Amino acid sequence: MFDIILGSASLVLGYFTLLYIIALIKKDNSIVDIAWGMGFVLVGLYSLWLSPEMNWRLILVVGLISMWGLRLSTYILLRNKGKKEDFRYAKWRQDWGKYWVIRSFIQVFLIQAFFLLTIAYPILMLSQSTFVRFSCLDYLGLTIWLIGFYFQAVGDSQKSTFKNNPANKGKIMQSGLWKYTRHPNYFGESTMWWGIFIITLNIEHGLYAIFSPMIITFLLLFVSGIPLLEKKYDGNPEFQDYKESTIAFIPWFPKQNNRAQYH
Repeated sequence: MFDIILGSASLVLGYFTLLYIIALIKKDNSIVDIAWGMGFVLVGLYSLWLSPEMNWRLILVVGLISMWGLRLSTYILLRNKGKKEDFRYAKWRQDWGKYWVIRSFIQVFLIQAFFLLTIAYPILMLSQSTFVRFSCLDYLGLTIWLIGFYFQAVGDSQKSTFKNNPANKGKIMQSGLWKYTRHPNYFGESTMWWGIFIITLNIEHGLYAIFSPMIITFLLLFVSGIPLLEKKYDGNPEFQDYKESTIAFIPWFPKQNNRAQYH
């Protein structure tokens, strides 16, 4: 297990270092968001390569991770095409001043490399396990993963359609899945990793993988997800009304069904 962790860490470190160099050249740290999903795909393929036997559970999980990672990276690439650096990274660039070069490497790229490797730990565990026939846990985990994928993919698609409509400029998305949660895409990402964790429970010591979904859920709820994004809307009265009526994460019915809907 130590060998695959060390090898994966080297792979991820090299991947994010290359991204950092590209970001310096382009003067745009936003590329790290595009590369996030693809990083998991690389770890998954590396795990398959090092797996000592044909492990159908690992193949299933790597297939799911690859579908998610490729879709997410493609979506963010198309969304960011032709746009300036994301406001979060642009602000950090301004705040860090002359130290932005080193702080970008440490606080953007190295930290994301660490979290990617940590969240991907169930994949590494599965790669070193012996395949035993599929069980109810696999089907339950797959079902939960598919629910998460639906919320992220459909939520992203709905948001993209909404923002591409000039009539919605300056408005807050409050329809579709966004009627039931302010962040269906974040909820979906977290849910997918809980599904992977449930699949990992089939193997010995699989319970240790629980810190993977716990970490991604914590990051989305309290660190780099919801807090940073919603800070952008401080002082926006429409968003404040939306915030009061719609739950932040786990989907639920809005408090006020008669509020304005935007399509």
